[in-house]
Amino acid sequence: MRAIDRERFDVLPIGIRRDGMWVLGESDPERLVLGEQMPEVRGGSEQVVIPPGDGSQPVLALSYGSDGGADGAADSVLSVRSLGRVDVAFPLLHGPFGEDGTIQGALEMANIPYAGCGVFASAAGMDKHYMKIVLEHAGIPVSPYCAVTSNQWQRDPQTVLTEAQKLHFPLYVKPARAGSSLGITRVDAPAKLAQAIEAAHEFDPKVLIEEEIRGQEVECAVLGGHGAQRPRASLPGRIVLDAPADAFYDFSHKYIDTAALTMQIPAEIGADATSAVQETAVRAFEAFGCEGLTRVDCFVTERGDVLVNEINTMPGFTPFSMYPALWEKSGIPYTELVNELLMLALERGTGLH
Repeated sequence: MRAIDRERFDVLPIGIRRDGMWVLGESDPERLVLGEQMPEVRGGSEQVVIPPGDGSQPVLALSYGSDGGADGAADSVLSVRSLGRVDVAFPLLHGPFGEDGTIQGALEMANIPYAGCGVFASAAGMDKHYMKIVLEHAGIPVSPYCAVTSNQWQRDPQTVLTEAQKLHFPLYVKPARAGSSLGITRVDAPAKLAQAIEAAHEFDPKVLIEEEIRGQEVECAVLGGHGAQRPRASLPGRIVLDAPADAFYDFSHKYIDTAALTMQIPAEIGADATSAVQETAVRAFEAFGCEGLTRVDCFVTERGDVLVNEINTMPGFTPFSMYPALWEKSGIPYTELVNELLMLALERGTGLH
């Protein structure tokens, strides 16, 4: 919100409360700054609705009343007011209902262009199991893994454990479709595997178990091209964590305790590995049919092989996030990056194109 060009764009902030209700969001960027207390969407006497249509329909704000029943539930609309027509949406949302194709589908039905990937790329990229399937089909190496559904786990946990133990420890056990590193456990022995699966199932009924890759983890930002241009890859970067060797880049490090990390941009991996990471990132972007933006996280092994760890179709945009930092070091400042993403969205439009 600070960076957007206010001479070109008027901003209509929309927030989503914990109960799922859409409300008018905070218009003062200072109130959204991350700190020890995570900002939370609250209140809102009006519900914001984006109705389906041809794109000319306005976004609406609805206020409700109650019939005075025992539960006091709102059951009638008291007023409807127009918030104006929206030209383009920037869905800065992470996790379920944000980067999994659902909000993208809602915006497609409303014919409102939006920054970032479409329905399929968002859904497939969010599901780390199907993400690996798409990458493997495209001939892009990934780490060895197995997927576990809650039904499989409840029905025959021993078979699941037996299959998982065919992988080489240490392992990472993670929810297949959660974001921001929630529910991830590093497992260094078979005895801890069941507990890690249970912990991941608290966030997602499908869990991914994968081998730890020895090597450097690097991140590469990809930005869509205009017209027939090929996507653009940034310089690769690394997160250097000032923490014990067995620690990993979790939710706290990403959003709260950021003092423990530094960004190494460009990553010190050599010219050949840099080119290989950039080309792999672009190939992954194209394999999913991504649009706008994606961050591709790779491993560079000691032998120089490049494997894709995951793709993030709506990467973080905080001051401590890698995607904007990578482009800043690659020659596209934050303000220019935000405007470029909005212009790419307007250029692409919605529907089949």
